[in-house]
Amino acid sequence: MKFKTALAVGISCLLLLSVAVAGPRKDKDKEPAAQTVDSGSFGVFMNGRRVATETFSVQQNNTGSVATSEFKTDAGVDRAAQSSELQLALNGDLRKYDWKEVSPGKAHAVLLPNDNLLVERSANNPQDKEEEHPFLLPLSTNVLDDYFFVHREILVWKYLASGCHQDKGGVACPQNQQVKFGAVNPHQRSSMLVSLAFTGREKISVRGVERELNHFVLKSDAGDWSLWFDDQFKLVRILVASDNTEVVRD
Repeated sequence: MKFKTALAVGISCLLLLSVAVAGPRKDKDKEPAAQTVDSGSFGVFMNGRRVATETFSVQQNNTGSVATSEFKTDAGVDRAAQSSELQLALNGDLRKYDWKEVSPGKAHAVLLPNDNLLVERSANNPQDKEEEHPFLLPLSTNVLDDYFFVHREILVWKYLASGCHQDKGGVACPQNQQVKFGAVNPHQRSSMLVSLAFTGREKISVRGVERELNHFVLKSDAGDWSLWFDDQFKLVRILVASDNTEVVRD
């Protein structure tokens, strides 16, 4: 399926990314049962000190995609551990989002479609009765939960699918053109409007090595995040200057 055709039929953002990077596929090619789009870990640094690690995996098949993630603080930091699983349909709509706090508490939350809207069921303790929190938001709303930086990677993939085009085997995006997205933060039980823009290619130092990367800026009421992606559109670095926080792929 060619890239432009994929855009027209609204195929999943993850499949769009793989087609954009690898080039068009022949119709006779068969989709694998499951394909790992990206996996690895991000180190989280505050004021130059490593404080946590996110380990993640994003897989796709012929029914949609699943992103799993575990977040754990490093030694010497107050113990905290969380996990999440984000399930998306082929068109990028939410199928299910499951979040668990393993430490220091035992909280959990599930975000599900409900009559073309979203509802979150959550409890702060295993013995507590679940509370329902409806969101008057469409199924296309993006999940941007705390501590799971792979969610920002997936959002940029959606931006690539919606605002960019194929160019000489790669992907070209309008420079400094903002695209708005609706998002929900299940951890905070809140929704927001965010915007993404591609600002161009930049040479920056990552772990002491100079690299030329694609720079995107994510804007929200909480502030601006700078995100850098390599030529395979995998997230390499995030900088939140207002919080002196840096996220770097291991």
